[in-house]
Amino acid sequence: MPTRSELVHSLAQRFPQLSLNDNRMAMDTIINAITDTLASQNRVEIRGFASFSVDLRKPRTGRNPKTGESVQIPAKSVVKWKAGVRMRDGVDV
Repeated sequence: MPTRSELVHSLAQRFPQLSLNDNRMAMDTIINAITDTLASQNRVEIRGFASFSVDLRKPRTGRNPKTGESVQIPAKSVVKWKAGVRMRDGVDV
């Protein structure tokens, strides 16, 4: 799995007219835009790639695997990710 810095370097190779710093800023801008949109409880769709949304997990009772004791797990927001058709087709071998 490529790291963030590997993706930035890949962009820099593909777009040599842009500096490495410009590519970092572009990556940061995209990630921040997705994060900010999800934080405001809106959905993000990048056609052909994926869609992202926020789902609320309800509080529930879990179990400590070491002791077997019941534990209350609080509610929390989680990001849901669904691959787009083009991506699914691209990895289906």
